[in-house]
Amino acid sequence: MREFKVVSPFEPAGDQPEAIAALTKAFVGGKRCQTLRGVTGSGKTFTMAKLIEAVQMPTLVISHNKTLSAQLFREFKDFFPDNAVEYFVSYYDYYQPEAYVPTRDLYIEKDASINQEIERMRLSATRSLMERRDVIIIATVSCIYGLATPEIYREMNVTLAVGQEFDPEKLKRELISLQYERNDMVLERGRFRVRGEALDVFPAYAKEAYRIEFDFDAVQRIRRFDPLTGDFLEELDAAVIYPAKQFVMPERMVQSALAGIRAELTERLEAMNAANRLVEAQRLQTRVEYDLELLEEMGYCPGIENYSGPLSGRKRGERPSVLLDYFPPDFLTIIDESHVTLSQIGAMYAGDRVRKQNLVDYGFRLPSAMDNRPLMIDEFDKLVGKVLYVSATPRELELERSGPPVEQLIRPTGLVDPEIIMRPSEGQMEDIYSEIKLRNSRGERSLILTLTKRMAEELTEYLTGLGLKVRYIHSEVETIERVEILKQLRMGEYDVLVGINLLREGIDLPEVSFIGILDADKVGFLRSATSLIQIIGRAARNAAGSVVMYADRESDAMRQAIGETARRRAAQLAYNAAHGITPITIKKAVQDILQRHKEEEVQVATLDLETIKSSYNLLVPEQRKGLLKRLEAEMLEKAKNLEFEAAALLRDEIDRLKNK
Repeated sequence: MREFKVVSPFEPAGDQPEAIAALTKAFVGGKRCQTLRGVTGSGKTFTMAKLIEAVQMPTLVISHNKTLSAQLFREFKDFFPDNAVEYFVSYYDYYQPEAYVPTRDLYIEKDASINQEIERMRLSATRSLMERRDVIIIATVSCIYGLATPEIYREMNVTLAVGQEFDPEKLKRELISLQYERNDMVLERGRFRVRGEALDVFPAYAKEAYRIEFDFDAVQRIRRFDPLTGDFLEELDAAVIYPAKQFVMPERMVQSALAGIRAELTERLEAMNAANRLVEAQRLQTRVEYDLELLEEMGYCPGIENYSGPLSGRKRGERPSVLLDYFPPDFLTIIDESHVTLSQIGAMYAGDRVRKQNLVDYGFRLPSAMDNRPLMIDEFDKLVGKVLYVSATPRELELERSGPPVEQLIRPTGLVDPEIIMRPSEGQMEDIYSEIKLRNSRGERSLILTLTKRMAEELTEYLTGLGLKVRYIHSEVETIERVEILKQLRMGEYDVLVGINLLREGIDLPEVSFIGILDADKVGFLRSATSLIQIIGRAARNAAGSVVMYADRESDAMRQAIGETARRRAAQLAYNAAHGITPITIKKAVQDILQRHKEEEVQVATLDLETIKSSYNLLVPEQRKGLLKRLEAEMLEKAKNLEFEAAALLRDEIDRLKNK
C-alpha cells in the first residue's frame, strides 16, 4: 500500500508539533473523538495533513460549503501529490427539487443541470475507494445522501486483461448495463464507440480513455490514450471499468423489485380510495405505472432515485447507502468548521422529509420515496469511526463528545489576536470616522459590522457623505460583485466595507486593521460569543489589528469573547517574547482572491460556453430565455467554486446576449 506522505517546504512550527503529537497519540491509543481548537492563521490545515500522515488512515474531510471545500481540496492536493485526493460535492449547476405546494395546488417538477466535471470527480472518488487505501476525500454534506451500495458498485464493473477470452458483443452489453452510451461518432465521458476490432471507452470518472483491441473473442491489447489528441499514453496489462453513474442496479435486481413496487402501489391505492382521495389515487396510479413500464423495458426511469429503497432491497425506513459506506472500517473523519458543519448535517433530514411528505400525501410518490433521503444525525454518528472536530469556536456538543480540546493558539507568523476596546454607542459615528481616517493614513482598511441590511446601506450612505470611499455587502449583492468588491477593498479603491454576517468565516483580508462592531451587546446569533470570536479573527492577520465593540453594556457573549481573545493574545505574546519574534502583517497578492488557475479556467469556460450555446437556437425566444437561465446558473456555480475568471466570462456573455 502506498503510504500517505506530506510534501511541503515547511516543518511544523509554533504549537503545531504538540498538537500533532497529542492528536496522534490519542487516536492510536483508541480514542474515538477529539477536538482541535485552533485560532485563525495557526495552520490548522497543515496540522490535519500531518495527522493523516501520522495515523495512515483513509480520511473524509467534511466542510459546510463548496467554497471552503474547494480551498481544502487545493491545499490537500499540494500536501499529498502522490496520494489520491478527491473532491465530492453536489454536482448540480442548478437544482430545483420536485415539490408540491398544497396551499396553491402547485406541482414543481424536478429541474437540474449537472456539472460534468464535478460528476467525474465524484465518480473518481468512489473508484479510488474501491481500489486503494491512500485516499483523502474532501466533501460537503452531500456525502450523507444516497448512492448505490458499495457491494453493488463493486459488482457492477468490467475487468479486462490482455489474453483474456471476452466476447466483444458481451462487452458492449455490459457497458450499456453500466449506463455507458454508444456513440461511434463522438467519444465523450460515459460513452464508448466501436471501430473494427477495437472498442474505445471513455470512463465517466477519468480524463483518459481506453482502447481495447480484440482478436476474435480474446483481448489482444489494452492502451490508455488522450481522447482529444488521440495520442497513446500507456500500454496496460489490465483495466477495470466502473459504472458511469453512481446509482446503478443489475438488471436482475431491477426486475425482482418490480413486484414489490406493484404491491406497494396496490396497497397505497386501496388506502387512498378508502379515504375517498380519488384524485390523488388516480394521479399516483398513472405516474407509477408509467415508471414501472420504463423500468421493465429500459431499466431506468426519470426520478429512479425515488424507488431506490425497493430497488436496492432495503426495508421500509432503513437508511440508504452513502459515501461513508465506501470507506473501509478504519477511517478518519475530519469535520472542518464543526460549529457550522455539524448543525448542517443534523438539519438535512428534517428539511428533506417535509418536502417528500407532501409528495406522498398528494399522490405524486409512493411512501417508499421517503427512504431516498439524507442520513439522520445519529445514523451519521454510527457510521463514522474516529472523528476530529476542527474549529476556532467549537460548541459544547463537540467538547462533550471529545473531552478537553487540543489547542493550537500560536501563529508561526507571530501575529497576535487584535486588541479589543469597548466604547459607548453614543457618539459612535464620529468615533468610527476618526478610526477610519487613522487607518487610511497608514494605508490600511476597515470593516464595519451591522445587524441589518438597511443599517448597512444607510451607514454606507452616511460615511460616503463624509468623503470616505465605502461599499456594503449583504446577501442581495451578487456573488461575483462581492468578490470584486473585496478585491477593490484590498487594492485601496475603497476604504471601508460594511456588512452583516458575511464577513466572518473564509474571508482573508490582511489589509484590514480595524473592525467596528455596532450593537455588540444585542442578544442573538449575530452577536453570540461564537460569532464575535469569528469576527474578531478577521483582524488577526494585521499586526496593527484592533476591534472596537460599540455597546451600552457588556453582555455575556461579549465577556466570553473578550476573555477568550485575551487568553489567546497572552499565549502568542509569551511565545513571541520567548522566541524573539516581531509580528509582521501577512503579505498576500491581491490576485489570489480572483485569479486561481486563471488560464485553465478561461480555457475550460470557453469550451463549456460554446458547448452550451450549440444546444440552443437564439432565434427562438423560448430557447434564448432558456439559454440565459442556464448561463446565469453556470455563472453562479462558477463563482461559488472560486472559478471567478470563468464566471466573469459567463457574465460578459450574458450581458452581450441581453443587449444584442
